[in-house]
Amino acid sequence: MPNKNRELKEQKIAEIKEKMDKAQALILVKYQGLNVEEDTALRKQLREAGVEYKVYKNTLASRAAKELGHEGITKFFEGPIAVALGYDDVTAPARILNDFAKEHKALELVAGLVNGEEFDANKVKELASVPPKEVLIAKLLGSFNAPLSKLAYLLSAISDKKQAEEQA
Repeated sequence: MPNKNRELKEQKIAEIKEKMDKAQALILVKYQGLNVEEDTALRKQLREAGVEYKVYKNTLASRAAKELGHEGITKFFEGPIAVALGYDDVTAPARILNDFAKEHKALELVAGLVNGEEFDANKVKELASVPPKEVLIAKLLGSFNAPLSKLAYLLSAISDKKQAEEQA
Protein backbone atom coordinates (compact mmCIF):
# COMPACT_ATOMS: atom_id res chain seq x y z
CA MET A 1 0.00 0.00 0.00
CA PRO A 2 2.75 2.56 0.78
CA ASN A 3 4.23 2.03 -2.68
CA LYS A 4 0.89 2.92 -4.28
CA ASN A 5 0.72 6.18 -2.27
CA ARG A 6 4.29 7.07 -3.23
CA GLU A 7 3.53 6.27 -6.86
CA LEU A 8 0.50 8.61 -6.81
CA LYS A 9 2.61 11.40 -5.28
CA GLU A 10 5.30 10.94 -7.92
CA GLN A 11 2.65 11.15 -10.67
CA LYS A 12 1.23 14.33 -9.14
CA ILE A 13 4.70 15.89 -8.86
CA ALA A 14 5.36 15.03 -12.52
CA GLU A 15 2.05 16.67 -13.50
CA ILE A 16 2.84 19.82 -11.50
CA LYS A 17 6.36 19.98 -12.96
CA GLU A 18 4.98 19.71 -16.48
CA LYS A 19 2.55 22.58 -15.89
CA MET A 20 5.18 24.75 -14.18
CA ASP A 21 7.68 24.09 -16.95
CA LYS A 22 5.15 24.89 -19.68
CA ALA A 23 3.87 28.08 -18.01
CA GLN A 24 5.48 31.39 -18.94
CA ALA A 25 4.20 32.93 -15.71
CA LEU A 26 3.42 31.36 -12.37
CA ILE A 27 1.94 33.57 -9.64
CA LEU A 28 1.45 32.43 -6.04
CA VAL A 29 -1.33 33.91 -3.91
CA LYS A 30 -2.74 33.45 -0.43
CA TYR A 31 -6.45 32.99 -0.82
CA GLN A 32 -7.57 32.31 2.77
CA GLY A 33 -10.62 34.39 3.58
CA LEU A 34 -12.19 34.41 0.12
CA ASN A 35 -15.75 33.15 0.15
CA VAL A 36 -17.11 30.74 -2.46
CA GLU A 37 -18.67 33.48 -4.61
CA GLU A 38 -15.44 35.49 -4.67
CA ASP A 39 -13.35 32.43 -5.47
CA THR A 40 -15.75 31.44 -8.25
CA ALA A 41 -15.61 34.96 -9.73
CA LEU A 42 -11.80 34.94 -9.61
CA ARG A 43 -11.58 31.52 -11.24
CA LYS A 44 -13.96 32.66 -13.99
CA GLN A 45 -11.83 35.75 -14.77
CA LEU A 46 -8.66 33.68 -14.86
CA ARG A 47 -10.21 30.95 -17.02
CA GLU A 48 -11.49 33.54 -19.54
CA ALA A 49 -7.93 34.87 -19.85
CA GLY A 50 -6.50 31.38 -20.43
CA VAL A 51 -4.94 31.19 -16.97
CA GLU A 52 -5.03 27.95 -15.01
CA TYR A 53 -5.68 28.38 -11.26
CA LYS A 54 -4.84 25.47 -8.98
CA VAL A 55 -4.41 24.64 -5.33
CA TYR A 56 -1.77 21.96 -4.90
CA LYS A 57 -0.46 20.25 -1.82
CA ASN A 58 2.41 22.53 -0.79
CA THR A 59 4.95 19.76 -0.34
CA LEU A 60 4.27 18.42 -3.84
CA ALA A 61 4.36 21.85 -5.51
CA SER A 62 7.50 22.79 -3.60
CA ARG A 63 9.21 19.58 -4.65
CA ALA A 64 8.19 20.10 -8.28
CA ALA A 65 9.62 23.65 -8.24
CA LYS A 66 12.82 22.41 -6.63
CA GLU A 67 13.22 19.67 -9.25
CA LEU A 68 12.85 22.32 -11.96
CA GLY A 69 15.64 24.35 -10.38
CA HIS A 70 13.44 27.07 -8.88
CA GLU A 71 14.45 26.56 -5.25
CA GLY A 72 13.99 30.23 -4.38
CA ILE A 73 10.24 29.99 -4.82
CA THR A 74 9.82 26.88 -2.66
CA LYS A 75 9.86 28.89 0.58
CA PHE A 76 6.54 30.50 -0.42
CA PHE A 77 4.65 27.19 -0.44
CA GLU A 78 3.40 27.56 3.14
CA GLY A 79 -0.19 27.82 4.28
CA PRO A 80 -3.10 28.19 1.88
CA ILE A 81 -1.37 28.94 -1.43
CA ALA A 82 -2.93 28.88 -4.88
CA VAL A 83 -0.98 28.90 -8.13
CA ALA A 84 -2.02 30.80 -11.27
CA LEU A 85 -0.33 29.47 -14.41
CA GLY A 86 -0.21 31.69 -17.50
CA TYR A 87 0.73 29.98 -20.72
CA ASP A 88 0.23 32.66 -23.40
CA ASP A 89 0.12 36.13 -21.86
CA VAL A 90 2.85 36.57 -19.26
CA THR A 91 1.10 39.51 -17.61
CA ALA A 92 -2.44 38.10 -17.45
CA PRO A 93 -2.17 36.12 -14.20
CA ALA A 94 -0.45 38.98 -12.35
CA ARG A 95 -2.83 41.60 -13.74
CA ILE A 96 -6.03 39.70 -12.94
CA LEU A 97 -4.88 38.65 -9.47
CA ASN A 98 -3.60 42.13 -8.62
CA ASP A 99 -6.85 43.78 -9.75
CA PHE A 100 -8.87 41.23 -7.81
CA ALA A 101 -6.71 41.72 -4.70
CA LYS A 102 -7.40 45.47 -4.80
CA GLU A 103 -11.12 44.77 -4.35
CA HIS A 104 -10.78 41.69 -2.12
CA LYS A 105 -8.27 42.20 0.67
CA ALA A 106 -8.35 38.48 1.54
CA LEU A 107 -6.37 37.72 -1.64
CA GLU A 108 -2.66 38.45 -1.27
CA LEU A 109 0.02 38.28 -3.93
CA VAL A 110 2.96 36.28 -2.58
CA ALA A 111 5.52 35.64 -5.33
CA GLY A 112 5.93 34.65 -8.92
CA LEU A 113 8.08 32.97 -11.50
CA VAL A 114 8.11 34.64 -14.92
CA ASN A 115 10.10 33.09 -17.75
CA GLY A 116 12.33 31.41 -15.17
CA GLU A 117 12.97 34.58 -13.14
CA GLU A 118 11.73 34.65 -9.55
CA PHE A 119 9.59 37.64 -8.56
CA ASP A 120 8.66 38.86 -5.09
CA ALA A 121 5.20 40.34 -4.42
CA ASN A 122 6.32 43.86 -5.40
CA LYS A 123 7.73 42.71 -8.74
CA VAL A 124 4.50 40.81 -9.39
CA LYS A 125 2.59 44.07 -8.82
CA GLU A 126 4.92 45.84 -11.28
CA LEU A 127 4.29 43.10 -13.82
CA ALA A 128 0.56 43.57 -13.28
CA SER A 129 0.86 47.16 -14.51
CA VAL A 130 2.14 46.04 -17.92
CA PRO A 131 -0.71 46.15 -20.47
CA PRO A 132 -1.91 42.93 -22.13
CA LYS A 133 0.04 41.63 -25.13
CA GLU A 134 -2.72 42.69 -27.54
CA VAL A 135 -2.58 46.29 -26.29
CA LEU A 136 1.22 46.38 -26.60
CA ILE A 137 1.02 45.04 -30.16
CA ALA A 138 -1.65 47.61 -31.05
CA LYS A 139 0.53 50.41 -29.64
CA LEU A 140 3.54 49.15 -31.57
CA LEU A 141 1.59 48.95 -34.82
CA GLY A 142 0.15 52.39 -34.10
CA SER A 143 3.64 53.79 -33.68
CA PHE A 144 4.60 52.28 -37.05
CA ASN A 145 1.44 53.59 -38.64
CA ALA A 146 1.82 57.22 -37.53
CA PRO A 147 5.00 58.01 -39.55
CA LEU A 148 3.58 56.19 -42.58
CA SER A 149 0.38 58.25 -42.38
CA LYS A 150 2.41 61.45 -42.18
CA LEU A 151 4.50 60.37 -45.16
CA ALA A 152 1.38 59.56 -47.17
CA TYR A 153 -0.12 62.96 -46.24
CA LEU A 154 3.12 64.73 -47.23
CA LEU A 155 3.32 62.92 -50.58
CA SER A 156 -0.33 63.70 -51.23
CA ALA A 157 0.26 67.39 -50.45
CA ILE A 158 3.28 67.51 -52.80
CA SER A 159 1.23 65.84 -55.53
CA ASP A 160 -1.66 68.27 -55.03
CA LYS A 161 0.74 71.22 -55.13
CA LYS A 162 2.33 70.00 -58.40
CA GLN A 163 -1.11 69.51 -59.95
CA ALA A 164 -2.12 73.02 -58.91
CA GLU A 165 1.08 74.46 -60.39
CA GLU A 166 0.53 72.60 -63.69
CA GLN A 167 -3.00 73.90 -63.99
CA ALA A 168 -1.93 77.48 -63.32
